Amino acid sequence: MGSFGKPARGPAIVIAALVGIYMLSQFFRNSIAVIAPDLAREFDLDAAALGFLSSVFFLSFSAAQIPLGVAIDRWGPKAPMVATALLLIAATVFFALAADSRQLTAARLLLGFGCCAYFMAPLALYAGLFSADRFSTVASIHLGAGSLGMLMATAPLAIGAASIGWRNVFLIAAAFAALMTVTLVLFVHEAPQAVAARRSRAETWGETFAGILASTRAPGFWPLFFMQAASSSTLATILGLWVGPWLAQVYHVPLEERGSLILALAVAQIAAVFAWGPSDRLFRSYRVPVLIGTGLVVGALALAALAPIPRAALPWALAFYGAALGFFPVLVAHGKSLFPPALTGRGITLLNMGTMGGTFVMQSVTGLAIETFGFRMVDGVRTYPPEAYRLVFAILAAQLALAAWFYRRAPDRDEALAGAASQDEAPLQQSE
Repeated sequence: MGSFGKPARGPAIVIAALVGIYMLSQFFRNSIAVIAPDLAREFDLDAAALGFLSSVFFLSFSAAQIPLGVAIDRWGPKAPMVATALLLIAATVFFALAADSRQLTAARLLLGFGCCAYFMAPLALYAGLFSADRFSTVASIHLGAGSLGMLMATAPLAIGAASIGWRNVFLIAAAFAALMTVTLVLFVHEAPQAVAARRSRAETWGETFAGILASTRAPGFWPLFFMQAASSSTLATILGLWVGPWLAQVYHVPLEERGSLILALAVAQIAAVFAWGPSDRLFRSYRVPVLIGTGLVVGALALAALAPIPRAALPWALAFYGAALGFFPVLVAHGKSLFPPALTGRGITLLNMGTMGGTFVMQSVTGLAIETFGFRMVDGVRTYPPEAYRLVFAILAAQLALAAWFYRRAPDRDEALAGAASQDEAPLQQSE
């Protein structure tokens, strides 16, 4: 029997249902970029305030990861997904109806809590359904297909905002969230063997929290933590926040064309996710494909920081940037490989704290950095010079290069899998 007293469903149905709910998380985390100029105008937001509005989603998302990991390991992945889905619906309506910047920020904070479970909890569920050497491919399917939500936050959001207003778009998103919650309740159930295994190793609360510390002691944890933080924040800071203002203020791109250019970035990133997904088996390594992709991203950011990109080259430059960052599923699989089954939920959610926490830090820091250049008012919007955005590219390139320097020492594919297998029961005993 699966959790909630239902039999386990076929893997394809489970993946399809989980992808649907994950699309919402991707939509909300990336939705600010397209409508940022509209929000700045309506709520009188400067760059620092806009950066904080976007990043506060990632702050609450990150803060939720430790309790989420505990909940996954104690009660399974479905219960926290259902609970956060209900919060997601309420927060989306609150965001759509916000009357001032404080309400908007509070709603965005709640959205982070509401979306916190839809990547880590599915990964924990997949870990019980698929073998370790297939996990990276399944993770790439979930991330790539779920990233259709990221596509919806580009040109479709721009078109919707222009035609019916951004508030109505978010009310429609709330209705879709309700539909996906019903789908989650009806179709997502754990494999019976995963439920039995969790119940057989029932932990005390002391052992549960000891497992959190044990996860941080896994060989390679901290290099993976900072690498996930750097790579995710590099994508989210551009795609989820500054690409829209950059296109509008440096190149004077109107709303719908802006959405199309961001769509090119998102499509390339999603397509690349599927291509990068099985690369760990091709190279027999996690590190090699991740470091190749990292080198490409650092090079692209460094070039953009040193010289302006010609307007005609924007679609190609954005698409290249998105494609180079498609290695994230391999990095996620690398992180998951560090932990034995008993610590999978806590381990991967702790790593995800780096992913979301890094985005909170970089979106906030880059907002403050842009603000140091000063602004001029254009059509009621604070407008910043090109040099401000080039500094953003330089900051992102530097932090990603530094993270890669430490990541190169992390245990690679076979070593990590063997290490996790050898400590299957040991971590809790060692931490007591």
